[in-house]
Amino acid sequence: MPDSAPAAVHLVLMGISGSGKTTLAEGLATRLGRPYAEADRFHPPANIEKMAAGIPLTDEDRWPWLDTLRDWMDSQSGSGGTIVTCSALKRAYRDLLRQASGRVVFLHVISDPAVITERMMHRPGHFMPASLVPSQLATLEALGEDEDGMVLENSGTVDELVQRALDLVERL
Repeated sequence: MPDSAPAAVHLVLMGISGSGKTTLAEGLATRLGRPYAEADRFHPPANIEKMAAGIPLTDEDRWPWLDTLRDWMDSQSGSGGTIVTCSALKRAYRDLLRQASGRVVFLHVISDPAVITERMMHRPGHFMPASLVPSQLATLEALGEDEDGMVLENSGTVDELVQRALDLVERL
């Protein structure tokens, strides 16, 4: 009987912009040796222009972007899974990403909103202005009890955060 490869496990680091998803994802990708994607890189130019102008995205703006991200996750399923950063603010967005082949687990990275705003004000070269933090907080829907995911507070050093995330992942 041939051995079957284990199903891919995709780790989606979710949360509002500036919560620390990218820093954590880079550390996890290095430690786990998985393909990594920053969802912001999948946005079409029109979405980036809107956000740069301080205009929140609508669901209609987000669906094609999320479809593209899910398709990338599917394309990487043979590697055993991925590390993805994506705000995934609403349950419906997470439901779409969950359609990727394999298991999709959400790690909701949280941090103090004042710290996030401060971080965003000093983030060079990013199109998302700090002025959109309140709209993201208003849109954010917490993980449901029936969703495959966990909350991870962004505190301590980067190494400590990565280790706490790895400890959570080991329990999957």
